[in-house]
Amino acid sequence: MSDTWLDTIKWDADGLVPAIAQETGTGTILMMAWMNREALALTRETGHAVYWSRSRRKLWHKGEESGHQQVVRALRIDCDADVVLMEVEQRGGIACHTGRHHCFFRELDGVGNWVEIAPVLKDPDAIYHR
Repeated sequence: MSDTWLDTIKWDADGLVPAIAQETGTGTILMMAWMNREALALTRETGHAVYWSRSRRKLWHKGEESGHQQVVRALRIDCDADVVLMEVEQRGGIACHTGRHHCFFRELDGVGNWVEIAPVLKDPDAIYHR
């Protein structure tokens, strides 16, 4: 199988591209993370989201610790080919390491405060066995 599809991506100076996970059916943006060439290739090959952890400097198979995998239903790129959008089925209903359904759980209110608008569905200590 040819890798020319990967050559279309405009990787940044670190060889990364932002990847947005959007939930199939609801359209909810679950999270944003980074992918390198290997992560994107593995995502296509396995059908499960694989990211590049900038802090750990290694591949991160979403759900490898928590069990909350993302099954990829579609891969898209934007018009500039510098952002990946994945349509995913979120297994277990939790995408965020805080135990929430999605990572975008804080909203700016009218007076300039960030307010939490989504509940914790499961204690992160119970998810990650800390």
